[in-house]
Amino acid sequence: MTKGTQAFGKRHTKTHTGCRRCGKISFHKQKTLCANCGYPGAKIRGFNWAAKAQRRKAPGTGRMRYLKNMTRRFKNGFREGTTAKKIVKA
Repeated sequence: MTKGTQAFGKRHTKTHTGCRRCGKISFHKQKTLCANCGYPGAKIRGFNWAAKAQRRKAPGTGRMRYLKNMTRRFKNGFREGTTAKKIVKA
């Protein structure tokens, strides 16, 4: 048997499937480990030698459901539970 063209035709099983955390088709079924984000590990996978990959995953590349409100809340001193005073026409 050869290792080239003929052997590639026999490949029909999938090693990787969709990851629950990052959504990429990088979750290895046998290892149960995501090659992209490191799921099910607690920390997100990332290395300093991959600068581009860090840029892609950095804060500001997604929805920022929590962070997008932080600048406004910081500006107002993180006040909570108060209502604005009504402006009465003079």
